[in-house]
Amino acid sequence: MFGLTEEQISEFGMTFGIGAFMLFMLFIIGEIAWKSKAGKTGTIILFFVLSFGMLGFIAKTIIEKIWGM
Repeated sequence: MFGLTEEQISEFGMTFGIGAFMLFMLFIIGEIAWKSKAGKTGTIILFFVLSFGMLGFIAKTIIEKIWGM
């Protein structure tokens, strides 16, 4: 497809595709905080708790880049 291998397409999707999806999820978390009128503390808690799973994926990506896997 367009001269790209399956590995290159998959790498693109795992970096930019999931990165864009993570940004969209942060937007959704912000909308939840705004519509529920959570306040500063509630907004911080929402972002921390709901974004905690993304932190693991980001850490995995960084560790892979450092160790060169």
